[in-house]
Amino acid sequence: QVQLVESGGGLVQTGGSLRLSCAASGRSFSGYAMGWLRQAPGKEREFVAAISWSRISSTYYADSAKGRFTISRDNAKNTVYLQMNSLKSEDTAVYYCAADTSVTGWPPVSYNYWGQGTQVTVSS
Repeated sequence: QVQLVESGGGLVQTGGSLRLSCAASGRSFSGYAMGWLRQAPGKEREFVAAISWSRISSTYYADSAKGRFTISRDNAKNTVYLQMNSLKSEDTAVYYCAADTSVTGWPPVSYNYWGQGTQVTVSS
C-alpha cells in the first residue's frame, strides 16, 4: 500500500511559479516511478511528467510541460516535486500525484496509487 498526499497548489498569476509536493508513505519510495497528472474542468485527466525509480532518475514530460516544468524526487524524504514556471491559464487544473508500483514500463503505462489532488489556478 502507498499513500500519497499532495500540497503546494494555489492561485497564481500568469507567468508565475508554483512548486507542488507529494509525500509518499507505505511501500519503499525509491522502488517505483512517480508521476504528475492533471485534470481541468470538463476535460480528461492528462499526463504531465514522470520520474523513474532508478538512481539516475530519468524524467519524461508532456509536450505542454517541457521547458517549463521540472519533476524531481528526494528519496530520503519520500517526496516528489513538480516545479512549475511560466504558468499559463491553460495550466489551471487539479494536479494529481501518482505511483506506478506495478512497474508498467518507462514511461509508466498506468499508475495504481493516486493522491487526492491539489488545485492549481492560474489567473490572467
